[in-house]
Amino acid sequence: MRPTVIAGNWKMNKVLQESIELVRALRSDSGSIISPQLRVVICPPFTSLHAAEELLRGSRIYLGAQNMSEHDDGAFTGEVSWRMLKSVGCTYVILGHSERRQFCGENDGLINRKAKKALANGLTPIICIGETLEQREKGIARDVVSSQLKGVLEGIAPSSIEHVIIAYEPVWAIGTGRNATPDQAQEIHNHVRSEIATMYGEGSSRNVVIQYGGSVKPENAAAILAQPDIDGALVGGACLVSESFWAIVRAKPA
Repeated sequence: MRPTVIAGNWKMNKVLQESIELVRALRSDSGSIISPQLRVVICPPFTSLHAAEELLRGSRIYLGAQNMSEHDDGAFTGEVSWRMLKSVGCTYVILGHSERRQFCGENDGLINRKAKKALANGLTPIICIGETLEQREKGIARDVVSSQLKGVLEGIAPSSIEHVIIAYEPVWAIGTGRNATPDQAQEIHNHVRSEIATMYGEGSSRNVVIQYGGSVKPENAAAILAQPDIDGALVGGACLVSESFWAIVRAKPA
């Protein structure tokens, strides 16, 4: 059975003291929420990772980063390597978020190289794909998602694919208050799983975790997470308040 993975992407929010307060609240509120089939990940900004790791020790909350360089080290000003992330306790890393594609010019090839670097060094990549509103209205959402999926997974070995998490995030639903209907989300998730089956076989396809991301809130989480091919959520704004984040975590049907 695939695990449910709920990851909170804090984006560029929370200075250090604010991060400390939120991590403390998350840990305090976690209680017995986290079941064996559930993984909860938080992805604070780089400046808060070390403090978050110290506060999370002994808990069942995993730590992730929001981005990572394709390089090991060297003259790459402003970049953060896998070694740096692992040194502060990260086990997950978000790659190819639509905001990085849009504002930082990242493409499938770069995201692919980052994913390979993460996998080779024991980090689980959460690889984001998704169409814009214009692409959806043109009726090419499935084509766009297929192209992105093939690009970001190019050359990733069958032995590694089950260590990859795919996050489908329709760009038109991120931070807009709009979200795909459960049926729309399920349609694309099923399509992604079918594409993975074509690339890697049915067995691998059944085991790959596919998250939904795009204005996930406590109010819509249950309907989204009830879909058969949706294995969790990549949560944006709602993860910045402990109560709303845990409400989303609780929304996954037993």
